Amino acid sequence: MTPLSRRRFLEVTAAGAALTIGVSLTGCGSEPAPPDDLEAAFTPDVWIRIMPDGEVVVVVDRAEMGQGVSTALPMLVAEELDADWSRVRYQFAPAHPAYYNQLIGAQITGGSTSVMNAWVPLREGAAKARAMLVAAAAAEWGVAPGACRTERSAVIHDPSGRSLDYGAVAAAASLLPVPDRVALKGPGEFRLIGRPVPRLDLERQVTGQIRYGSDVREPEGALVAVLARCPVFGGTVRDFDPAPALAVPGVKQVIQVDQGVAVLAENTWQAMAGRSALQVEWNEGSLAGVSSEDLEQQLRTLGAGAGREAHREGSGADGLADAAQVISAEYDLPFLAHACMEPMNCTALVTDQEVVVWVPTQNQAAPALFGGGSRGVAAKVAGVSQERVTVHTTNLGGGFGRRSETDFVAEAVGIAKAAGVSVRLVWSREDDTRHDFYRPVSHHRLRGGLSTAGELSAWAHHIVAPSITARFIPGFVPDWVTRLAGPLKGGIDESAVEGARELPYRIPNIEVRYTMADLGVPVGFWRSVGHSYTAFVVESFIDELAAAAGKDPVAFRLALLAGSPRHRAVLEAVATRAGWGTPLPPGQGRGVAVHGSFGSYAAQVAEVEVVGREVRVRRVVCAFDCGVVVNPDTVEAQIQSAIVYGLTAALKASVTLRDGRIVESNFHDYPLLRIDEMPVVEVVLVPSGDSPGGVGEPALPPIAPAVANAVFAATGYRSQRLPIRLPEE
Repeated sequence: MTPLSRRRFLEVTAAGAALTIGVSLTGCGSEPAPPDDLEAAFTPDVWIRIMPDGEVVVVVDRAEMGQGVSTALPMLVAEELDADWSRVRYQFAPAHPAYYNQLIGAQITGGSTSVMNAWVPLREGAAKARAMLVAAAAAEWGVAPGACRTERSAVIHDPSGRSLDYGAVAAAASLLPVPDRVALKGPGEFRLIGRPVPRLDLERQVTGQIRYGSDVREPEGALVAVLARCPVFGGTVRDFDPAPALAVPGVKQVIQVDQGVAVLAENTWQAMAGRSALQVEWNEGSLAGVSSEDLEQQLRTLGAGAGREAHREGSGADGLADAAQVISAEYDLPFLAHACMEPMNCTALVTDQEVVVWVPTQNQAAPALFGGGSRGVAAKVAGVSQERVTVHTTNLGGGFGRRSETDFVAEAVGIAKAAGVSVRLVWSREDDTRHDFYRPVSHHRLRGGLSTAGELSAWAHHIVAPSITARFIPGFVPDWVTRLAGPLKGGIDESAVEGARELPYRIPNIEVRYTMADLGVPVGFWRSVGHSYTAFVVESFIDELAAAAGKDPVAFRLALLAGSPRHRAVLEAVATRAGWGTPLPPGQGRGVAVHGSFGSYAAQVAEVEVVGREVRVRRVVCAFDCGVVVNPDTVEAQIQSAIVYGLTAALKASVTLRDGRIVESNFHDYPLLRIDEMPVVEVVLVPSGDSPGGVGEPALPPIAPAVANAVFAATGYRSQRLPIRLPEE
């Protein structure tokens, strides 16, 4: 990462009559002018421009994938700037270290960190800009700045009633020194934050004007490329015959690249027809013949071992010896695909002078340790410096962590370089499903100890799962990892044990262990990452223990949450709103789960109806505490989105292998929740006054255990696998 000094990044430059706080941008996705005096940490003020007509442009450095970041971040600026919301617009940031997410250390949209990362820096930058505008107006009037106030993009001198639009004083303000410190508004002064504000991109979304990666049609003359990849992970090309593909009308080239064999044509249909005609022989590698059953047996064998200690309190697992009753269980969760509505794609132009990519990416730029992001990968594949690479970030038709990967960028740039022409790389739905970086499969062994009074006295949890983080550690070997500091210290992948290691429940003896499983199947970040499976296991097993103790599931949890007030608050709120304890008709049941992740807390009650072997979720109530709520509409939409995504994982989705190949290919065999299956979702926002936490992911982890626990309440059947499958009678 290249740091920027606060002094130089707060530099104010006159650009025509515009006030620009930070570096200037020449357009959406363009390369910023290189900042100088690079000596200190990242500062936020590269995002604000006030134009001569008073329009406020906010440069959004996170990717927009439907979560509303292109509205939330401008809201932070407009709040402290006292800008007229109708005169605020946004641009996407170029790829540059200036826009690194400081909570991640790269220009990445992930971990539900967008608002968390921007909460103070963007507001500080806007408050400083407002102070400069006031000072410029006061100087023109010959009055004290303290006699002026701001409102709706204007500076107002109260005693005289005079006012100046921000655009009228932008040039003068740009010549003033940047204040060292400014006071930020308190919650009682907010006029935008906390209100349901319409999205800035709403009209363009409704009218179809939003441009996704699949919509890119420049540069002129680009060919469409599709890639034949080995159906077995790790396989390579042995031989291929290009003639049948070249015989397809419109096919222009067939070339071999590192990832397989590319077919280039005038349009997508021709390219895919050419790929279908292509004849390729593969070296399938070590995974050929491997099945999901084989991998599950590997996990279970590893689970029989000791694993590495990830967390210990009290006597750990030894505390089980003093328990009056010990309950044991094993849980299994499958690989999952991301299933973005827009399959992967990337357009690339490669010349001797420059590399330009148009791509829907969550990962514009990153340090070399994390692969360099889209910019770094494009530079490496093309054999140029990063300074010669421009990344145009389009809107994303879904991300969920999949577009934090850069494999499709490497493919597009490699094909363009080899072919000597610009290319639009297109993935089919089948490509997307069978060549994903999957949510890791996992196996869990648990034991819980209960006292004679039915109190939980000991907890032991052994997690066996592949490591996502190990992919980013060069030269990774287990012995070396044991000496690492950071996310793999002691051989423990933090993303694999998150949500299991930091239990909110007050239990005297806790032991959490982890075994890293290298199965050869590529894994990656999937919405809510490790929390997506640890929450299911923890909250399902807590229900098992409550049942064994003969206690109500909500009361059992509340008794264990004395030291976790925010968990308690959402649990109490959801139980009240859901009518916990009130009767339901036969065949229906309620289940509950509570989980904290990404700085936020969610509790959910699911009501299900079971008819035969069919599970139908009728109602979900979610109580959610994300601290300060920036835009309630966006928060509620993200909660509903996470519940839909989580219900798919709970009831439908599973990625399986047969003969080393992914079986599932499209929505007919990797089904998603459909609109007629969607339950009523009620959201209760629980205010806590804390700084903002994440929103995009924290509502996902509790839904699967809430549904599974509801199925148990309705039928007496405890599902220890996902997706939930009721046994045949």
